[in-house]
Amino acid sequence: MLLVTWLADVIGHMQHVFSLVFTAQCGGSMTDFSGVILSPGFPGNYLSSLDCSWSVQLPVGFGIHLQFLNFSTEAVHDYLEVLSGSLETGSVIDRFSGSVVPGSLFSTTHETSFLFHSDYSQNKPGFHIIYEAYELQRCPDPRPFRNGVVIGRDFGVGLTISFECLPGYTLIGEVSLTCLHGVSRNWNYPVPCCEAQCGGNITSLNGTIYSPDHPAEYPNFQDCLWSVRVPPGNGICINFTVLNTEPIYDYITVWDGPDQGSPQIGQFSGNTPQKEVYTTANHVLIKFHSDFSTSGFFVLSYHGE
Repeated sequence: MLLVTWLADVIGHMQHVFSLVFTAQCGGSMTDFSGVILSPGFPGNYLSSLDCSWSVQLPVGFGIHLQFLNFSTEAVHDYLEVLSGSLETGSVIDRFSGSVVPGSLFSTTHETSFLFHSDYSQNKPGFHIIYEAYELQRCPDPRPFRNGVVIGRDFGVGLTISFECLPGYTLIGEVSLTCLHGVSRNWNYPVPCCEAQCGGNITSLNGTIYSPDHPAEYPNFQDCLWSVRVPPGNGICINFTVLNTEPIYDYITVWDGPDQGSPQIGQFSGNTPQKEVYTTANHVLIKFHSDFSTSGFFVLSYHGE
């Protein structure tokens, strides 16, 4: 009889210790790729006047899949919020309250936060949630990137790529893009493009000037001005690499100086091969004019000498 009583006391003590060790806590931080989130005291009732927060932090490029195995709180007044991101800056995915067990959901950021609040009355068993990490999809491949190059080959969530145009083209849009978190994979800005512009200010020692919209044909009704300046002490050599314009009506004019009051070197049109032209000044003005019909294209290269 004494032995039975002693064993009962020991077992009771062990159960008490077990319950103390494994009682669900009010909040916590997790970094495992799978885990469990329990309301404080689960499977017993949670206490009143609680504000508990949990965070799951994974490497960039992963989200979590949540499954609710149990859920029971005082409707409206006691609730669980799930946030995409941190408690301070994250956005609320959903708020759950009452006795209906929520369906599974996905958090599409590498950090997911949970906030549980209970008021002063009607304590319930709370919740039992399991989570599993999954790899997020990548953003769309921006290649081929016409008239330019993409710097960076990884298009995963949270990663940044950048863009550069080939000489003679201008980048239209943002030079760098970051792959966003979210339900669908998208860049934070539209993918930029490299275009041949109608005019511009150029200060490099050598370079290329393309007709507007090259390699497509230039539009009608264009009047484009390029100002090219190289360091003092240099003249400029201009080479008509490609010239294919409507003869007479679409033409390129070159002035040996910064404006149209400077000496005119010549006017060039049609598709007849042209010799190189040279300036005496370190500053040259180039104008292209197209009329209402018959498009074409051209490519000029220059270098200071």
